[in-house]
Amino acid sequence: MLKKTIKYVDYDGIEREETFYFNLTKAEVTELETSVDGGLSKMLEKIVEEKDIKRTIEMFKKIILLSYGEKSPDGRRFVKSQELRDGFSQTEAYSELFMEMATDANAAIAFINGITPQMPKEVEN
Repeated sequence: MLKKTIKYVDYDGIEREETFYFNLTKAEVTELETSVDGGLSKMLEKIVEEKDIKRTIEMFKKIILLSYGEKSPDGRRFVKSQELRDGFSQTEAYSELFMEMATDANAAIAFINGITPQMPKEVEN
């Protein structure tokens, strides 16, 4: 899970600093990996290698919004919903995060590493 504090100016001109949470479960990562031929990791490498800006932007948006959620007060659940994603995407905090990832490859890598769980290595027979 990634806990990220983002500074932004809201639509009333008020400077804010809020903490947001992002996470992908092992199940979500597995689903993403199997949703594209060759796996998500290979697809991301190819997009970066080919400098395909349009697909890079689409993937950043998808990954940010898919990983966004709110922790339950007891810490047992990480709640995600379309309503929460929509709400976050309508803030300048989302815009700040998106632009950081779009303009700083190291920030994008750190974000993706921060939201993905450590997957167990395949067991050899």
